[in-house]
Parts: sequence; structure tokens; C-alpha cells
Amino acid sequence: MTVDLGKVAKDKGIKYFLVSFTDLFGAQRAKLVPASAIAGMQADGAGFAGFATWLDMTPADPDLFARPDPASLVQLPWKPEVGWLAADLWMSGKAVEQGPRNVLKAQIDRAAAMGFQMKTGVECEFFLVDAEGSAIADAADTQVKPCYDQQALMRRYDVVTEICDAMLDLGWRPYQNDHEDANGQFEMNWHYDDALVTADRHAFFKYMAKAIAEKHGLRATFMPKPFTHLTGNGCHMHVSLWQGDSNVFKDDTHPAGLSQTGLNFIGGIINVADALAAFLNPTVNSYKRINAPRTTSGATWAPNSVTWTGNNRTHMIRVPEGDRFELRLADGAVNPYLMAASVLAAGLDGIEQRRDPGKRLDINMYTEGHTVTDVKKLPLNLLDALRALEASPLETMLGPVVPSYLKLKHGEWNDYARQLTDWERATTLDC
Repeated sequence: MTVDLGKVAKDKGIKYFLVSFTDLFGAQRAKLVPASAIAGMQADGAGFAGFATWLDMTPADPDLFARPDPASLVQLPWKPEVGWLAADLWMSGKAVEQGPRNVLKAQIDRAAAMGFQMKTGVECEFFLVDAEGSAIADAADTQVKPCYDQQALMRRYDVVTEICDAMLDLGWRPYQNDHEDANGQFEMNWHYDDALVTADRHAFFKYMAKAIAEKHGLRATFMPKPFTHLTGNGCHMHVSLWQGDSNVFKDDTHPAGLSQTGLNFIGGIINVADALAAFLNPTVNSYKRINAPRTTSGATWAPNSVTWTGNNRTHMIRVPEGDRFELRLADGAVNPYLMAASVLAAGLDGIEQRRDPGKRLDINMYTEGHTVTDVKKLPLNLLDALRALEASPLETMLGPVVPSYLKLKHGEWNDYARQLTDWERATTLDC
């Protein structure tokens, strides 16, 4: 039965709707639609010029239409007269194949055809910084090891609990909030769900955290590495695969704790991990996190090699329990939809091709990683990641989004390469 958003607006007191979509660079775009006009938008979509956003389009392309998904509706807890809606992109009567949400839905359909449903949870890390973004907002947050610092957490009680209260009201089942490993850094966790539900919530969470921080005169940033000496912002992803009510990763009889299906899924990710980095670590700044030197806290908590393990946080993939694995590669800049889509695509390929994940390693990769010579290293920069994506089978798996993404990201890299930095002048002016 189709949900009538006009009726929902009357029932819930919604005056306006934010019809929102996420472009290829992870930026959220929206139209603010009065409730009186939402019926038309629900039928036909809100119109956009695709070239004006980060999509691979030209000014000559026809109108881009964002059709809202009523199932994604979130009534803004801090402004309840506004309803947020995730939207799917359409053009000329067809779904836009490079639209990130459409890409994820296509992979979900592929999984369903194989009898699977992927469920995910994400751990979103962010810094609370001053309005200019130049320094952490709490001048008293100075501990060398600030992770779980009770005093620093409670000094940001108003911001953290307003966000958590919102998630409670929305039924997301949040279960913990903490001060993270860097000064000024926080993480908030909510319950896992279907991959599309989690991706929509992830997209909304980033907007919500930023909006509530602004209410308090602060700025929330998910930038992968905003401060060179501090731990960066990760976005760890917990993944499980289901058939109905049965978790097909769980196999207590297997020595690794995961079923053969789970191991093959991980094998698929291992197979294309360097290419996945182009999606999961999508910015120039990302590679200052995954290939970072030791931070003031003593560890980066980020991987630099393509390895998997048990309950050990120094590897790219951690298996804390036999019912799921944690992928520790992605960072705060990741596109919620492309993250889930690319991981699912790689995992399904691993199942189809029965890919072996290789030997489980239980060493401390931060101190003993140099002793392992037969594992792949993660890309050193965005250009290396893009080249790995070009050489990978992910385009076959994901479709037209890959060449479009590569085109725009190569443009971003070229723009970066044209910049002259203070470091270059300081080290080269008197050469």
C-alpha cells in the first residue's frame, strides 16, 4: 500500500519536506518542499540540474528528478515541522544508474536473487571543532590518551545527548556514546539493520550531527584526518548476511568462527580491497589516515595492509564474533550508499567465486606488520586507489557508476595536484 505523504504531513504536523539525495562525492542535496506540494513530488520527483551537483552530467542533460522514498521519512527531532526524505534519482523516465542510492538498491536486488540480505551497522566518528574548523572546541581536552575520557565526554553532554535523544525518538535503538581516541573526537552507535536502512540513517546522522552541533555554536566534522597528530575519523562497518531469520555467517563449528560463506564473502573483499579504497577512502585527505604515522595516543587505529584476523583491531578486517565481521577501512568521508554497495558487490563475488580470504593473521600489525611480506598494501594516495579501481572487476559488478566516479575523482586529484603548498615553498624555495 502506497504511503500518502500529504496525509502523513497532516497527521504529524509537518509543514515542509526536505527531499534529499546524496551525490557521488557524498554531499547531500535537497529541495525544501511545502507539504501542500508533496503529492506532486511523490509522484514525479523534485527537479534538479544534475550538472550542478557532483554527478557525471552536463548542462545539456534533461532534468534530474529525486523521487522521495516514504519509508525513509525522518521528522527532524529538533525541528519537527520538517520531514527529511531520502530520494532515488530518475531521468527521462529511467533510474539514474550512477545515483548512489540506486547503485545500492541494485546490489540489494542482486543479493536477494541469491537468497541473501545484508545487514550492516556503522560506527561514525566525528570531531567537535570551533566554528572556523581550525581547532577542537574543548580547550580542556588535552589528555595524551583521551579515549573514553569521562570529563571531556560530559563537557559535551548537551550536544551528545541531544543527538542520542533524537535517535531514541526515531527508534534507531542507540546503545552507547563515547569520547574517542583523539582529543575532541566522539562516536555514537545505534543498532544494525538492513543495508539500505542503515545507509539512509548514516546519511541522515551526518546531517543531524552537523545541524545540532551548529545549534550549540560548534561544528561537527567527519573529515578523515583534520589534525595530523591525532587519530583520524573512521567509519567502521559491521557486516552480516542473512537468509530470513538465519545469519549465514554464523558457524560455531568452524575454526575461524565464521561459516564458509562468511569466509568467501571476506575473500571477495580481500580480492579487491585496494580498489574498494577508492570508494571507502574517497578523498585526498583519506590517505593521511590509513597510512598515518603513530599519533599522540600511541596508535592510528587504521589499517595499512589487506589482512583479516579475529578480535584484533590492528587489521583491516576484524572478526570479533562469528556472526559478523568489522571492516575498518572506511573513513568519515565515505558515501554511505557507495560503501554498502561496493562491499556487498565484492562480497557476493567472493561467494560466487568461492574466494579464499587467505591466512588469518593474529599478530599486532602495528609492531609486527613488517614481518608479513605476502599481503597487499593499501593505496598510498587517492590516485593509486583510482588506478586500482580502474584495473579491478568492480565496474562489471557495480555498473556505470564506476566510470562516472573515476572521471569526477580524477578531476579532483588533478585539482589537488595543481595546488602549491606552504610545505613545498619551505622545502624547495632555496633548492
